[in-house]
Amino acid sequence: MQLYRLCVAAWCSVFVGMLVLVPASAAPSSADRPNIVLIMSDDMGFSDIGCYGGEIHTPNLDRLAAGGLRFTQFYNTGRCCPTRASLLTGLYPHQAGMGWMTSDRGHEGYRGDLNRRCVTIAEVLKSAGYATYMAGKWHVTKGTKPQGPKDNWPLQRGFDRFYGTITGAGSFFDPGTLTRDNTMISPFADPEYKPKTFYYTNAISDHAVRFIREHDSSKPFFLYVAYTCAHWPMHALPEDIAKYKGKYSTGYAPIRAARLAKLKQLKLIDPNWQMAPQVGNWDKVEHKEWEARCMEVYAAMIDNMDQGIGRIVAELKRNNQFDNTLIFFLQDNGGCQEGVGRSGKSKRPAKPVWPKIAPDAVRLDVIPKQNRAGVPTLMGPNVMPGPEDTYIAYGINWANVSNTPFREYKHFVHEGGISTPLIIHWPGRIKRPGALFHEPGHLIDIMATCVDVAGVAYPEKVGDQRIQPMEGVSLVPAFSGQSLARKTPLFWEHEGNRAVRSGRWKLVAKANRPWELYDMVKDRTEMHNLATKYPERVKELASTWQEWAERASVLPLGAWRGKKK
Repeated sequence: MQLYRLCVAAWCSVFVGMLVLVPASAAPSSADRPNIVLIMSDDMGFSDIGCYGGEIHTPNLDRLAAGGLRFTQFYNTGRCCPTRASLLTGLYPHQAGMGWMTSDRGHEGYRGDLNRRCVTIAEVLKSAGYATYMAGKWHVTKGTKPQGPKDNWPLQRGFDRFYGTITGAGSFFDPGTLTRDNTMISPFADPEYKPKTFYYTNAISDHAVRFIREHDSSKPFFLYVAYTCAHWPMHALPEDIAKYKGKYSTGYAPIRAARLAKLKQLKLIDPNWQMAPQVGNWDKVEHKEWEARCMEVYAAMIDNMDQGIGRIVAELKRNNQFDNTLIFFLQDNGGCQEGVGRSGKSKRPAKPVWPKIAPDAVRLDVIPKQNRAGVPTLMGPNVMPGPEDTYIAYGINWANVSNTPFREYKHFVHEGGISTPLIIHWPGRIKRPGALFHEPGHLIDIMATCVDVAGVAYPEKVGDQRIQPMEGVSLVPAFSGQSLARKTPLFWEHEGNRAVRSGRWKLVAKANRPWELYDMVKDRTEMHNLATKYPERVKELASTWQEWAERASVLPLGAWRGKKK
């Protein structure tokens, strides 16, 4: 393993030497350059965490928000793979080859792999002397087998150290494609990490802490922490679930109402906006105890993640790194309406029915057929979610609660699918701690911000390969309450769902449906379609979207389905 690390280090040195850089202004000295910690959660809604209106206990995120800056209109791309590609590269996902998921659909924007016309934040910062670490979910390559190819695994895309999963989902107690650096491992045969109970969220947090603890403080570091919380399955530790027992037994509407009131109190939304309609009728829910338990486990998962973020912050403080560390927290898409594991009639058997899986066997499955003891994966309302032998999602009705007050969910580019909290914390550099920032921002802006604060040059070429220019703008002006001065609109496309945001106007449509037009100042919840009232504005924005789609490898529309044979 040590030999392999040396080889990777040598390769990365060659890569850095091949960069042809855009001339930079006077770069800050090494002592002035901040550490950067980029934290992202998975399949969570706009209003889940406490400082964005939720009832879930997130004191560590709330403290970062109180001492930092919260964006009220920050956007992701509505789905896991495209978001991760956009976040890492500062490009729209199609430009990075990740317009859909991790399979090659036969079109340039839909290759299912990060292409070589983009660079990652890790690659750019590494060229400026940063150490680069990652813990968590990768999910930007179709190469997911232990024997390779590995050219788009984290160590080959700029990271010095990696612990996490290559694929996008799986058991929290026994995740598939678990990898340390470039070697897939079993959590039960790992000589470097032996917790009493393996739980993936804890493992991500603990490795992030380890990377900070073992870091050579003579140079700055970039740490990307990509949690799988709170993606299905609903898996959580019993002590965390117990905190939320009975919390959701009154159903959907009271939780939504409380969140709406808190969002207004926190001034995160305009009190004049009409909340999107309720999805789900609690009175008609057949398995109320099971349904409430789904949300209890979901809350417990987020609670545990927040505990881990607290440990990361504590380690930064212990190492005297906290004051010079820029921290971001955001989410990859809106609440997830997918119904994985919610049907069926599974019952826990009296004894295992399948052969055992060896402790040292490497698992690759996203939805396992059994656990290592031989118990079939249990789904449906006859088993309570939470334990390691279950595999259940929390469903569309709770996703509607998570996305309060917005419409739609993951996959879509209405506000419920693409709106994320963004917390930015940097002691002394956020001039109005606890403030809100109301201008729209997007994932493409994170690369530009990292380049800005690190004083690093963004490359024009890597060897003979020309690199696409960054699409975003630096968020640094927001740290002192100044305008971002964005000159171009923001754009989206996923599975034919498409949108453009230009100033106060948003043009949005579902796949194969007409354009809808909304005034985001008066109606960000998208309740009043103005398309027929302003047809010329629709035409103008649709043309703008079309021009972007043509240059950003989005077309042909529907390419995510693959080429016809």
